[in-house]
Amino acid sequence: MNKALNSKLIWLGLALIFLGISMPYWLTTESIGIDTLIKQMEHSPSGNSLLVTAFLLVTLNTIRALPYYLGAVLLGDQLGKRYQRSWLKIAIPLFLIPLRYIIINLSVIPNYHFGTPAILIILSIILLQKLEKGRLSLFMKSLVLVQILFGVQWLDEVPFLTAYGFGHGAVSTKVKQLAVQIGFVESLSLYSLVLCAIFLINAVILTGYLIRWRIIQDLHLVKLEALEARSDREMLNLVHDLKTPLASIEGLISLIDLRVQDEKIKEYCSNVSISIRSMSEMISEILCESRKNWCSLKELIDYVHASRLSGTNTKVDFQLPAESEKIQLRINKIRMTRAIVNLINNAFDAIEGQTEGKVTIQAKVYDKQVWLGVSDNGIGMSEEEKEKAWKAGYSTKQHPGIGLSFVQQVAEGHEGTVFIESKIGKGTTVWICLVGGNHESFDY
Repeated sequence: MNKALNSKLIWLGLALIFLGISMPYWLTTESIGIDTLIKQMEHSPSGNSLLVTAFLLVTLNTIRALPYYLGAVLLGDQLGKRYQRSWLKIAIPLFLIPLRYIIINLSVIPNYHFGTPAILIILSIILLQKLEKGRLSLFMKSLVLVQILFGVQWLDEVPFLTAYGFGHGAVSTKVKQLAVQIGFVESLSLYSLVLCAIFLINAVILTGYLIRWRIIQDLHLVKLEALEARSDREMLNLVHDLKTPLASIEGLISLIDLRVQDEKIKEYCSNVSISIRSMSEMISEILCESRKNWCSLKELIDYVHASRLSGTNTKVDFQLPAESEKIQLRINKIRMTRAIVNLINNAFDAIEGQTEGKVTIQAKVYDKQVWLGVSDNGIGMSEEEKEKAWKAGYSTKQHPGIGLSFVQQVAEGHEGTVFIESKIGKGTTVWICLVGGNHESFDY
C-alpha cells in the first residue's frame, strides 16, 4: 500500500513539473489582460493602474511557478524516501528549478529570467526541507510555498533592486519604466516591499505553526501508543497467567471423567472440557491480536451480548439486518468486541440518570461496507467535544469519548474508519465502518 502510494506521488510530482513547464506558453500576460493595461498606461499613465498591473503580474508569476516548484519538492521527497537518501530532498529541487528556465528559454519564450528571486526561493525551499524533517504533507507545503513565492515575486517590482538581479523580465522591466515615467517609483517600491514582508513573515509564522502542530500530533500518537502498550502488556500478562489454572482444571476434569461411571457426570465433564477449550482459544486470540478470522455479523453481536449484557438487567435495543447471519466480516473478534463494548459503556454513561434513556446497537450494509453503530439518546455532543473525544485520556461521563482513541485504533487495524454523528439534545451515534466479504449477504 505504501509503495503504491509512493509511486502515485512520484507521478503526481512529474505531472506538476510538466504542468509548470507548459503554463508560460498558454497562461500569458496577454491572456489575463496585463498587456492591455500596459498599453492603456502608455497613453493614460495612472498610479492606480500601475499598482493593479504589478499585482496581476506577481499573481501570474506565482501561479505559473507554483506547480513546478511544488512538483520538484514532491519528487525530491518521494525519491528520497524510496531510496532512503535524504539529500535527494534538496538535490532534486536544486537541479530541477534552474532546468525549467533553461528549457523554456531554449523553446519559444526568450529571456525567461532566472534571477535573484529564483535563487531566494531555492534557498527558502532548502531551509523548509531542513526544518520540517518530513513532518509536513504536500498540502501544508503548498500553503507555505504560495506565501514564499508570492512574497519573493514582489521584489521583482522594486525598481532600485533591478541592479541586484531582480525583475529583469520584459514585463517587470516595462512596469518599472512606467513607474519612473509617472514619478511613481517610491510608491511602487513601498507597495511591493510591504506586500513582500507581509507574505514572507506569514510564511515563517505558518511554517512554525504547522511544524509545531505536527510535533504535537506526533507526541499525541506516541502517548496513545504508550498508553495502549502499557494496557496491552498488563492485559497480556494477566491473560497469559489464566492459561495455567485452565490447564489444571482441564487435567482434573479428565481425571474425574476417568474415575466415575455415571454417564450424567461424564456428560458434565465433557461440557466443562469444551468450555475450557473455548476459553483457551479466546485467550490465544487475545494474545495474537493481529489474527483475523471470518465471522458473521450475528455471531459478533451475540458475542458482544454475552460479553457485556449477559447476566445483567441492562436493556439494549438491536436493529440488525434480517440476514445478519450471512453478513461476513474478517475481524479479530476479541478486539472488535472490546471496541463495541467500550462504545456501549460510553453510551450508558451518556444516558445516566435519564428515565427514558435508551442504547441501541445497529448495523447497516452499504455496497460492501458494514457499518456497526452504537447509539444513545443522551444530551449529545458539540463540535468541540467531538474533536476532543479522539484524544487519548480524554474522559467525561456526559458523552462518548473515554475509549474512542482505542476504538479508532481497532478500526484502523481492520482497515476501517470511525466517525461520530451527534446533535445536542438528540443523542449520539458512533459508527465503525468495516469492509465485508464477497458473500451472498450483499445480494439483498
